Amino acid sequence: MPGSKPKRYPAFLAICMLLLLLALSMLNAFNLHFLHPQSAGEIYLFTAISIVSFLLLVTLIVLLARNILKLLADQQSRVLGSRLRSRMILGALILSFAPALFMFLFSYLLMNRSIDRWFSQPSTDLREASRSIAVELASYMSANARAEADSLASSPAFAAPPPGTASASAQKAREAAITQEMKRHRLTLQGGFVAIYEDAQLRAGYQLPARAQTASLHSWLEDSERDSREHATRPPALPLSLAILQAAQSSDDPILSAAGTEYALGAASLNNGGLIVVGLPVPAELPPNLDTLSAGARQYWAIYRQRRTIRSMYLLLLLMLTALVFFSSSWLALYLSKQITRPVEALADAMSEISQGHYYQRVTVNASQELGELVRSFNEMASDLEQSRLLADYYTQQLSTANQTLETRRNELETILETIPSAVLTLDAGRHVLGCNRAFAALFPAPGGTSREGAPLAGVIPAEVRDDVLELDRRARRMGLASTELELRRDGVTLNLALTMAAVRLGGHQRGAILVIENVTELLRAQRQVAWKEVAQRVAHEIKNPLTPVTLSAERIRRHNARNTPESQQVIERCCDIILSAAESVRRLVDQFGVLAEFPAAMPCPADLNNIAESAVLQFEDRLDGIRIEQHLADPLPPVMADAEALKRALANLIDNAAEAMHDSLLRVLSIETCLSETAGMAEIVIADTGSGLTEEMRERLFLPYFSTKQRGTGLGLTIAAKIVQDHGGTIRAEHNAPKGTRFVINLPLADAAPSTLTLPHDTAAAKTSGWPAGEIDQA
Repeated sequence: MPGSKPKRYPAFLAICMLLLLLALSMLNAFNLHFLHPQSAGEIYLFTAISIVSFLLLVTLIVLLARNILKLLADQQSRVLGSRLRSRMILGALILSFAPALFMFLFSYLLMNRSIDRWFSQPSTDLREASRSIAVELASYMSANARAEADSLASSPAFAAPPPGTASASAQKAREAAITQEMKRHRLTLQGGFVAIYEDAQLRAGYQLPARAQTASLHSWLEDSERDSREHATRPPALPLSLAILQAAQSSDDPILSAAGTEYALGAASLNNGGLIVVGLPVPAELPPNLDTLSAGARQYWAIYRQRRTIRSMYLLLLLMLTALVFFSSSWLALYLSKQITRPVEALADAMSEISQGHYYQRVTVNASQELGELVRSFNEMASDLEQSRLLADYYTQQLSTANQTLETRRNELETILETIPSAVLTLDAGRHVLGCNRAFAALFPAPGGTSREGAPLAGVIPAEVRDDVLELDRRARRMGLASTELELRRDGVTLNLALTMAAVRLGGHQRGAILVIENVTELLRAQRQVAWKEVAQRVAHEIKNPLTPVTLSAERIRRHNARNTPESQQVIERCCDIILSAAESVRRLVDQFGVLAEFPAAMPCPADLNNIAESAVLQFEDRLDGIRIEQHLADPLPPVMADAEALKRALANLIDNAAEAMHDSLLRVLSIETCLSETAGMAEIVIADTGSGLTEEMRERLFLPYFSTKQRGTGLGLTIAAKIVQDHGGTIRAEHNAPKGTRFVINLPLADAAPSTLTLPHDTAAAKTSGWPAGEIDQA
């Protein structure tokens, strides 16, 4: 945003100033004023190493800070992938922090421990012990030289001559005695020399280094601190006599170096005020060892004084390595994150283009492995989308045309439904109202004009016929299609309604139902009038013919009875015969009406009982909700003599009654079994349910006309089923089913055992007694 730039300038300047102060502080910290290299090459090398290390450290820190600040800026700007990069770098820094920190601390502690070990107390004690040994050795040799000098000085030969005896002969005798005394100490001098000084002048000497004109003096063990601090060299060579005299007058125990040999010196005063100096030779191997010891001491102290410099250099190197580790880990994380975020950014841009409808957009960024596969898959998807879009546009146009056609047909269908006189109600699978037409709204008006959509079926049907409609719904669920007729009192008028309910599929696996209600009051009234008129005409016509001879015969009997002539008896007998013949005609007419009231006669033929049973069950496919059907059909089973359609109607009636009996049962199992009967020449079919069962009283009256255990129906269903089985020459009985329910057992004759022609009884009296109308089967 433009308004935020002025606020960033002060922060940027503050960061630059802070970095500058840090750089100056680090430069000041690396000002090695205490370091004193001993050569120009060492100075240049150390300076170059320090500068390179410092510049590398600063460069790594700056690059690391730059990466972190850039990521923070990208994250604040909500750049795609910045969070992923930040998390990867943060994770890399966190993962590398502990190893780098442990490496730094371990190396730093190891370095300090090593330096402490280098300058530890045992090393110092060893150095001091070596120095003490050298000092003690020097003191010992110097003490020997002094003891030898004292021994010579105490000799009478070195005593001062009495006064007055300083003649030349006496002097020569004294010098000879001194020479003789020094020769006597030749062995104890061990190859050394003796020098006698009087008045600071060399008066005599014994075994002085003949080839040495000059000599130099130095200490037994150079003072390493003084020597390192002052960088002093040994004093210049002096004349031999002067060097011996200075060594004798020195307060310490110097070493005289002359003619390649070093001597330990010791001096003693003579009685005459002179000075005797004894020089004992030092072993040839001792001076190089002393020089080595001295050089080691000087080097040790030089390193000891530079221990802070060593620590600083190692600390700088460790810091540089630590910064290098952090920079490497952050750079590697940044590199890896870019390998991920760049394809992701390209994919996001391409997705944005595709979301705007630019299906030609493709990703061209290079990616490897999984991301490369993702990019290729995306490009393939974009190509598929482009093709799909073209196809979608084409099919959308086709679908739009089809939808317009369907909309037109739907409007036509709605117009038809709204104009037909039949009431139509559509229901969903839960038997909730989806819609109804105008005729249904007029037949069953809603209270207050409320909408019926979503209301349950029981809520839109009047209470007086609600149970019958719900029963019709259950039958439709089982059989797919069910019909019934009802009477409804409305405003003091009885309406005859014909109800038909059919199970339908609303789409996919969803099921529903359609209820069609027709007001057949006027139709039934007209049918009854026509039927009664036709029946009356036929009955009148059929009865009028026999009544005419009866009337005439009755009149002749009355006339001849009044005359009482001889032929009257014959006439009366003939008239009685005529009357009896007419009565027989009327009786035959009544018998013929009885035959018309009977159920259609069965036409048995060899049939497969298993196929008949399966066909009966198939009528209830997908309509016995919650009922498990178990079929145990004997195979093979000999054919039976049966009218397949009549027997299937009887079995369907039994299955429907069994399903109704299990309506309120928790366990609902319908079992159908076929087998050979124990009775010879008979096959057996059993239909069992797990309903409420039958009492003994119910079993006795079960097959009587008009007996029913339900509150609805005519009570003729089982009677008709029993009549059909009877017409087939079979038997039917009801038994108790274990553990609960009822078993209907039907025995039918086998085709091989049955006679070629079955005589079906048409007992008119039985038909009159039973009283069931023609073709009526109660399946409720």
